[in-house]
Amino acid sequence: MSQPQSSSPEETHPKNASLPAKRDPSGANGMPLRPLRLGKNCDYEQELGRLQVELVKLQEWIRQRGLKVVVLFEGRDAAGKGGAIKRITQTLNPRVCRVVALGTPTEREKSQWYFQRYVAHLPAGGEMVLFDRSWYNRAGVEHVMGFCTEAEYLEFLHSCPEFERMLVRSGIILIKYWFSVSDEEQERRFQDRMKDPTKRWKLSPMDLESRRRWAEYSRAKDEMFAVTDIKQAPWYVVNAEDKKCARLNVIRHLLSLIPYKDLTPKPLKLPPLDKTRYVRPPIDEQNFIPETYVKEQ
Repeated sequence: MSQPQSSSPEETHPKNASLPAKRDPSGANGMPLRPLRLGKNCDYEQELGRLQVELVKLQEWIRQRGLKVVVLFEGRDAAGKGGAIKRITQTLNPRVCRVVALGTPTEREKSQWYFQRYVAHLPAGGEMVLFDRSWYNRAGVEHVMGFCTEAEYLEFLHSCPEFERMLVRSGIILIKYWFSVSDEEQERRFQDRMKDPTKRWKLSPMDLESRRRWAEYSRAKDEMFAVTDIKQAPWYVVNAEDKKCARLNVIRHLLSLIPYKDLTPKPLKLPPLDKTRYVRPPIDEQNFIPETYVKEQ
């Protein structure tokens, strides 16, 4: 399979540029075919709400049909992977759709088969699992930062395509997204994280070192794509230069990849309450938290 084309050293798309929808069966499930411009003919919150309703329908289809779905989110630091995942899961049942964000492997995990700790989190029937970074750590941060040997890196490139083909043969729907952001936009987001105390935890010395090695990461990504962009599990590149557009685009694309029907359960009818056999104990016998905030009358 041919390698996706990108500019050097990384995909640097102009703001609001329209990317070609490679292998994208656009229009599925009522999704729009033509680009919608946020703020002009498309309100972000309204469109997000509409897409989240469709995600709930997809969730119910996955649950009732016993599908096994795995979605990988990869890309540069601060590219918007976590924000997209948050909007996808916001209205979903955590028993059906869960997020996996593994930390640094333990000494025991380091001694295992590389894919082993990821296999433990794969979905059962009726589940969707979103990986916030995945086994591709070996082709990215581990390779660039020297956390694995050259032999381990080459073995990963050799094994990964067959590992993913095996997952697909077993019945797993495997979807892989790469969030692409320019170096200028990444710097702006890093600066924002440094200034905002609620976001400062997102920035680590490792992130700063990875930025210094931008070109090395770019080459690693290109090598990774050349080997792992396979027919059974292709890479889909998300133009993440604008966070809101990226979120809507990736949700819409995800919905287009899995044909589904609306199996939303019919509304339930609430039965009348039977209060005749209950007497509430005195309120002063219970420990209430202080009401620092009260509703305005």
